[in-house]
Amino acid sequence: MQHLTPKEAHTFLQNHPDAVFIDVRSEMEFLFVGHPRDSIHIPWNEFPDWEVNPHFLAQVRRATSVNRPLVLICRSGNRSAEAGLFLEQHGYSEVYNVLHGFEGPLDEHHHRGSLAGWRSEGLPWEQC
Repeated sequence: MQHLTPKEAHTFLQNHPDAVFIDVRSEMEFLFVGHPRDSIHIPWNEFPDWEVNPHFLAQVRRATSVNRPLVLICRSGNRSAEAGLFLEQHGYSEVYNVLHGFEGPLDEHHHRGSLAGWRSEGLPWEQC
């Protein structure tokens, strides 16, 4: 798996229209916190128990094929890295993880969104 900064991921997606951009956060995060424009939502794990989504692989297979690049994003880059490793174990060879995710790491006040991440870098996003 390769890792891209949010800006590198945005450029990669613009240069590779065949790539599939997957937001692996929970439904609540995707809908209420916001999400990158043109991303599709397939949760890696879900509230309230945060267990791995047993349908994750099947949902990814419905959305794409093993020969297309996948770009994965989550809140901070951790869940998307886990999901990426899982997908590589199941035949996906071109998987990219977005470092710092959508919201970035915690700042000194334990808040996200100010240090790094897709949203704080001014990349296109929307909120439902």
